[in-house]
Amino acid sequence: MSDDKKIIFSGMQPSGLITLGNYLGALNNWTKLQDEYNCLYCIVDMHAITVRQNPAQLRKASRDVLMQYIASGLDPEKNIIYYQSHVSAHAELSWVLNCYTYMGELSRMTQFKEKSQKHADNINSGLFTYPVLMASDILLYQTDLVPVGEDQRQHLEITRDIAMRFNGIYGDVFKVPEAYISKVGAKVMALQQPEKKMSKSDENKNNTIALMDEPSIIMSKFKKAVTDSDNEVRFSDDKPGVSNLLSIYSAVTGITIPEAEKEFANVGYGNFKTSVGEAVVARLEPLQKRVADLEKNKDYLDSIIKINGEKANHLANKTLRKVHKKIGFPPRV
Repeated sequence: MSDDKKIIFSGMQPSGLITLGNYLGALNNWTKLQDEYNCLYCIVDMHAITVRQNPAQLRKASRDVLMQYIASGLDPEKNIIYYQSHVSAHAELSWVLNCYTYMGELSRMTQFKEKSQKHADNINSGLFTYPVLMASDILLYQTDLVPVGEDQRQHLEITRDIAMRFNGIYGDVFKVPEAYISKVGAKVMALQQPEKKMSKSDENKNNTIALMDEPSIIMSKFKKAVTDSDNEVRFSDDKPGVSNLLSIYSAVTGITIPEAEKEFANVGYGNFKTSVGEAVVARLEPLQKRVADLEKNKDYLDSIIKINGEKANHLANKTLRKVHKKIGFPPRV
C-alpha cells in the first residue's frame, strides 16, 4: 500500500446476492477509488453468523461475492479484497474494544432493534456487540475514510466514539475515521414497491435484480415492475415507479434522465419497461461472463484469497501489537 494515499475500508456481507442497487449505488463507485486511495474491501463473513447460516452455503456465498467484486472491476492487485474470518485480529481487537464500549451505547443501535424484531428467536450477544466488531474492522487498518449510507452512519459514529475514548486513555493509537461521501450513485428502489430501497434481504424476489440473475429472469422482473395509470414516462415525485425505472436506465446507459424522458416520450409503459430490462441485461452481461471465467480458474482465485489475506493480516497485526502494548498485554515472542 502506498504511504501517500488515504485508506478506505468497506465491507459487504456474503449473502451471495449482490443486487443491482448494491452495484449501481456502491460497488460501481468503489472501482473509481482504486487508483486514488488504498482500499480494503472485506467480505464480512464473521458478521454474517449473527443469523444462522448453512455452512456450505456460507462458504459458497463468500466466494461468490469475491468473484462478483472482481468481475465488477475491483482489481485484486490494487485493492486488498479478503475474508474477514481469515484475519483473526478482527476478533481479537473486537474483544479489547468490547471492554471500552458501554452497554447503553449498544442498546441504542437501530440495527440491533430492527434485527431483534426480525429474528426474535435468535437475539444473541453477537447481534448486540455487532457494532464493536464493525469498529474493529475499521480501526484495525488505521482507516481514514469509510463509504457509508444513511443506514450505516450510526455505526461509524460509535466507531469514532470508541476510537476517541481509547485514544483519550492511551494516546494516538487509532486514526479516527471520517465518512466518505462519494458522488451519489443511482438510488435504486424496489421494483414492486418503489417507495423503498432495493434490498438483498427482501423476501419478494420480484423487488430485486441480482447481478447474477439470468437475462430471462431480469426481463420478467422488469415487465412486472410497478408503474402507474397515466402511461407517461416522466421523472416526478408522484411517479415513483416510473422515476425508479428512469434512474436505472440512466445509470446503466450513461445518458441523463432528461434525455431518457425524451427517448420514451411517446412510448407506452410496456415497451419502456422492456427497454430498461434490455439495457440492464446488456450492462450485466460482461460482468456475468467474467464471473463464469473466474469460476473455472480455482487456482487464480485461491491465490488472490491467500495473497490478499496475508496483506490484510500484516496491516491488522501492526495495529493489534500496538493495542496490546498500550493496554499491558505481554509481548509475543
